[in-house]
Amino acid sequence: MKAVRFRTPGGPETLVVEELPDPRPHDGEVLIRVAGAGLNRADSLQRLGRSNLPPGASEIFGMEVSGTIAEAGFGVDGFVRGDHVMALLASGGYAEYVAVNAEHVLAIPQGIELIEAAGVPEVAATLVSNICDTGRFARGETVLIHGASGGIGVFGIQLVKAIGGRVAVTASSGAKLEVAHSFGADILINYKEEDFAKRMLAEGGADIVLDTVGGKYLPKNVEALAPFGRIVTIGMQGGPEGTLDFAALMKKKASVSGTLLRDRSPQQKAAIMASVKRLVLPLLTAGAIKPVTERVYPLSEVSTAHVHFDSRVHIGKILLDCRETD
Repeated sequence: MKAVRFRTPGGPETLVVEELPDPRPHDGEVLIRVAGAGLNRADSLQRLGRSNLPPGASEIFGMEVSGTIAEAGFGVDGFVRGDHVMALLASGGYAEYVAVNAEHVLAIPQGIELIEAAGVPEVAATLVSNICDTGRFARGETVLIHGASGGIGVFGIQLVKAIGGRVAVTASSGAKLEVAHSFGADILINYKEEDFAKRMLAEGGADIVLDTVGGKYLPKNVEALAPFGRIVTIGMQGGPEGTLDFAALMKKKASVSGTLLRDRSPQQKAAIMASVKRLVLPLLTAGAIKPVTERVYPLSEVSTAHVHFDSRVHIGKILLDCRETD
């Protein structure tokens, strides 16, 4: 099969499509003939040599795919050859085939196209595990999402609105905020023009901050919280270190958490995907959440796709079509 690895850490130009042996499903796994693979921040970090690959994980890029079941390993029930599915992976998605734990695989809901489903598993798992589980979301609460127009942003806005929350977003331009508003965001903050913490306090504070920035945003995130608020950090685009004012945190009876998805145990990922099945799939079926795809590139243009992704100007997800390998 054709699959994507890199020769040496670096820019998008280091990515290469190679001919590799087809994987085989072990007990409890299914083999997926990949249709689409989603690009994620973790892929860029892996390309730079900063991945947190679990022990034994493939060096092939890709954390989420859609496709069809090609084969089921021993002990797998519920999937048969030809089923349309999407899956959360530790790695291995930028390829024509991938073997994955069957408990990390979900049927694609009606109304969702095969290729666009590739952009669902990672964002859905990230949002459910961090907003609903770690963040302990309750109906009527306000969630502040940093980054209004990326994959996490546009999916997260729709999810929080669908489960009864109010959404605040930050972005660097009015155009990105307009996109966020079109998906249902209630509070729009251009962080280049106003202090997001002061604006959030004026709006009653954030019950949950979903933070992709990390370090430099920590003091302002605490300031932006409502009493008993929760900060959940899932990225470090602003650096790994920040200053925490414990007096301010304690006064608000607040908490700060940091999580990663990729290196969680198979059992934890299975539980997260079970929650995605219960919470998100009915919303996708009903049209309350719609996947948003900026562009689909053939696998052979993976380097160009990474250049596009790294520019951070895209709306929603960038995908690879792993059926187009020439």
